[in-house]
Amino acid sequence: WQAEEAAVADRLAEPEPRSAAALPPAVPEAAARTAEAAETALRDAVSALDSARERCAELDRLSHRAAAEARGLGPLRDEYERVARLAGLTAGTSADNERRMRLESYVLAARLEQVAAAATVRLQRMSAGRYTLVHSDARAGGKRSGLGLHVVDAWTGKERDTATLSGGETFFASLALALGLADVVTEEAGGVRLDTLFIDEGFGSLDDQTLDEVLDVLDSLRERDRSVGIVSHVGDLRRRIPAQLEVVKERDGSAVRLRSAPDGG
Repeated sequence: WQAEEAAVADRLAEPEPRSAAALPPAVPEAAARTAEAAETALRDAVSALDSARERCAELDRLSHRAAAEARGLGPLRDEYERVARLAGLTAGTSADNERRMRLESYVLAARLEQVAAAATVRLQRMSAGRYTLVHSDARAGGKRSGLGLHVVDAWTGKERDTATLSGGETFFASLALALGLADVVTEEAGGVRLDTLFIDEGFGSLDDQTLDEVLDVLDSLRERDRSVGIVSHVGDLRRRIPAQLEVVKERDGSAVRLRSAPDGG
């Protein structure tokens, strides 16, 4: 007994038992509740860890997939850029297209050059050799280019816009263009011959000399088995037109009468 008592005394003299003896009495119920809460928190932490690991694995998978798709999009992106540049060029919106000329304008410009050349043949005759029509692809301000027309004035030796022509000059220039277009269409392989042409008004803006020159050109068309109809109120035309349809206003309405030129031509 004395030996056991001495051992207990030695044990109680140690710092740990002395510190424990100084603590308040233990409450097992509270400790059990704390332990239970700790176990719940541990389970939640383990579940959150598993979920986080699953998300990390999914993110890794999606990251590799995105990298692979990005590498696959490289050729498609290059192809798109080529097509986009080509589309911009053909639409005339690309900075590389300095004249902002559409593809259809570029194609039609070649045909317009042919029309201008054919029109010039008759325009020079109508203007007594003064005017020549030329195609222009110059830009005017911020507008697109491609289908412009200029007139070369032999009197001044300068090229200028057709908008600077007078009313009468504009009329016979337009008439020359129409005739030039008819010539180009006729010359096309498989083209349809334009045997009949109608010209509506505009003759009143011409002086006597120009009127004679324009009518001489129209007479040359009739010599090639073409029918040329003129719609006009100009009285001087009556002596030059062999066959006429005259519209006469009457009380009950308008009537059409066939008449011949006064000179019997």
